[in-house]
Amino acid sequence: MSYESWILIVGSLAGITCGITGCFLILRKLSMLADAISHTVLLGIVLAFIVSQSMSGVYMLIGAAVVGLLTAVGVQMLHQAGIQEDASIGVVFTFLFAVGVILITVFADDVHLDVDHALMGEITFVPWDLVQWGFLPELPKAFLMLSTVLVINLVIIGLFYKELKITSFDPQMAAAIGIPVLLIHYLLMGLVSITTVASFDSVGAILVVAMLIAPGASAYLITDKLSIMLLLSALIGVAAAVIGYYLASWLDVSISGSMATINGIIFALVFLFSPTKGLLSKKISMKRLKMD
Repeated sequence: MSYESWILIVGSLAGITCGITGCFLILRKLSMLADAISHTVLLGIVLAFIVSQSMSGVYMLIGAAVVGLLTAVGVQMLHQAGIQEDASIGVVFTFLFAVGVILITVFADDVHLDVDHALMGEITFVPWDLVQWGFLPELPKAFLMLSTVLVINLVIIGLFYKELKITSFDPQMAAAIGIPVLLIHYLLMGLVSITTVASFDSVGAILVVAMLIAPGASAYLITDKLSIMLLLSALIGVAAAVIGYYLASWLDVSISGSMATINGIIFALVFLFSPTKGLLSKKISMKRLKMD
């Protein structure tokens, strides 16, 4: 497979994996928690390296999942103690990310891991970073990690679809009918964490946040049905990855930055022209009401 094809495939996989997971963050009004987790997983990656002395994907996923859950628990505890949720996210996110940066400097200074790489990723290196899993031929590590995490996400969402749906739309009713709301919340945070670290190495924290939020937010403005929202967010994530890559090639700029930019442009277009929730359609509806 060609160099260009692998970049497009990995970018599309990141768009699908982040897009479907981010839908639930949008519905739960936890968009900024995605930003927090996408940065704090850096601490999990560094701790996994310190313990294992390996940059293996399995260790990184475990470390990221643990620190992602720690982030969610910390935010939840501070919020329950009376601190505003946005302030709770800001305190936990900056503290854990700063600790991760310090640990990189102290323990991983000679490893292919730095703050710039963490923020922007290195998707151009994806086709050359090959690993072999079992009987499979050598394949890009990012492709294998994202494929694995996408399967995990689809299985978990499929198994707990009803619980995720009810707790996202009406957590009080979910608790009343016996659904463990907090457990489902932390399960979702675990999915966000492993999704983030699977995308982290190739596309970086900035694009992870864009892909977690923008496709889901765009889909939310188009449909009121969760299943359609999940499908649309995946399609939008793929479209942003493909268009962003060719835009970056044309302008000779950052691929991850271009993909994030296209996500923003798609959201802006949907925000303006969505047939039901778009700004223009709302203004037209208001004019019609006034005329009537």
